Amino acid sequence: MMVHFLDGTYELFRHYYGRRRFDQGKIAPFGAVAGVLHTVLEMIEKGATHLGVATDHVIESFRNRLWPGYKTAQGVERALLAQFHPLEEALAAMGVPVWPMTELEADDALASAARIAAADERVQKACIWTPDKDLAQCVREDRVVQVDRRGNKIFTAEGVRGKFGVDPVLIPDFLALVGDAADGYPGIPGIGPQTAARLLNRYGIIESFPPDVLRDRDLALRFKDLATLRTDAPLFRDIDELRWLGPTPAFAAYAERLGDPRLLQRCLGAPVS
Repeated sequence: MMVHFLDGTYELFRHYYGRRRFDQGKIAPFGAVAGVLHTVLEMIEKGATHLGVATDHVIESFRNRLWPGYKTAQGVERALLAQFHPLEEALAAMGVPVWPMTELEADDALASAARIAAADERVQKACIWTPDKDLAQCVREDRVVQVDRRGNKIFTAEGVRGKFGVDPVLIPDFLALVGDAADGYPGIPGIGPQTAARLLNRYGIIESFPPDVLRDRDLALRFKDLATLRTDAPLFRDIDELRWLGPTPAFAAYAERLGDPRLLQRCLGAPVS
């Protein structure tokens, strides 16, 4: 079987700003939520039988204690923040497993879900739907892959090596050296992607670098800690918990609340595995 793990936070941002451009600046109260639900339904209509969605129930996480410049909710529009919790509630009502993260982040949930799924022999492929580059560390050959809907690309381990120049397991070290502006840490001054890939392919993980190669070793290791996704979130025990069995009776009320009756029609007509 194939299992699919969706980055709900990314999808919410994508639909929020996409709808605002389409609607010429007008913001429907739950427009982004409805957009994410339609995306999930499209996946189900195309054959997805087992899936789960991870969200950032709060933007801040334990990483904010590790680095003061790490991303926060500051600057995120209130109208967008107001749709996070309704999205989680609507997904649950639609019968889709949803993991609202607080101390950890949605990315950690995706990494944890991929680890649990990959340990099940029944799973032929686990697909992580997000363009976030830190999720590339979860890719395992062609069994755990990263799907970039925006670029219409599927990254196997070979694809990750082609994009970053290093194996997936070295992505935390790579990001520690070059930084990640989206997450709010700058990397090591003077080290760009090509230099980082060359050093990592020569010496391996940052801990193995000779002392004279990296002056800011302690800082690099702190950034590596930020970039390393946690994989021990207890999200589910059995892959069958991810099987979509149709919407719950509560979903009709949510579709009405979202102002999109087509959601219910589409949901009731989607194939149940």
